[in-house]
Amino acid sequence: MQIIDNIPVWGTQVDEGALKQIRTCYWIFGQAAMMADHHKGYGVPIGGVIAHEHLISPSGVGYDIGCGNKAVLTDADAHDVRANIARIMDDVWSTVSFGIGRKNREDVDHELFENDDAWQITQGANTAAWKLTSLRDMARAQLGTVGSGNHYVDILQDEQERIWVGVHFGSRGLGHKIATRFLNRAGAKDDMDSAPVALDARTQEGQDYIAAMKLAGRYAYAGRDWVCDRVVEILGAKTLDSVHNHHNFAWQETHGGKSLWVVRKGATPAFPGQRGFVGGTMGENSVILEGSTQRSTVPVASWAGWRPRASGTRQPVSGSANRRLPRR
Repeated sequence: MQIIDNIPVWGTQVDEGALKQIRTCYWIFGQAAMMADHHKGYGVPIGGVIAHEHLISPSGVGYDIGCGNKAVLTDADAHDVRANIARIMDDVWSTVSFGIGRKNREDVDHELFENDDAWQITQGANTAAWKLTSLRDMARAQLGTVGSGNHYVDILQDEQERIWVGVHFGSRGLGHKIATRFLNRAGAKDDMDSAPVALDARTQEGQDYIAAMKLAGRYAYAGRDWVCDRVVEILGAKTLDSVHNHHNFAWQETHGGKSLWVVRKGATPAFPGQRGFVGGTMGENSVILEGSTQRSTVPVASWAGWRPRASGTRQPVSGSANRRLPRR
């Protein structure tokens, strides 16, 4: 790790475009850092972390609010899974919906659609009013769908020949439309190098965004839970353990005796003892990280050439029995 203009930057290769972005973030928020796999994003670099007592950034959380990973350890027999991996992944493909705007083939319900006050957020008045409830039917139809791009479902074997299910996706259209709404209201520009939007968490606008963000985060967790449960069911297995975390989100945390809003964009939290799942690229290993108690610990990489994402120790999750779904 090196310090560049008071900003901790991990990794041996520094992306100059991302560095320029995090410098702007530091100037606005006062505290910032970059993980080792950083690269340019919109306003805030991917792998960027920013913090402030009162400011929160929709640009930092990003369009896919609550995007994250879940890994589930199963009791499936590794030999049986390897022998039947083609059929298993075909069953996954026919059960789970992939792609932009896709709806779940099954009717999925969740208590978050009824018991979260964030659905009552209303901006504007009369016929021009925007209501978060206008997104509920779309969100209900998309719950448990995966999306496109680098979002996936994996079946993996670790070094102990145990079978894991790994997924990566976020809050789907719900999060994207929430982010778009608040970014547009704040005057965000469609330019990667523009300064990130900063909302004051003490204002009504800031409070509305935080409530909507948390709702999208609940939604993302519920979606990943549903997909993992269905894949475990396809395997004919039971869940023994799970690791679940966001990497596009904002948390209120205490650091140095101060309460701060910490925004992580493509960065996995790793407090001492906290585990996180970081998926590898296609055909490469994924890892389980655990936060270290040693603040000076250098972030650790996966076994497949991935640069480190967060401080911790590693457990390799091999892709040897993996057939990642094609990007159709």
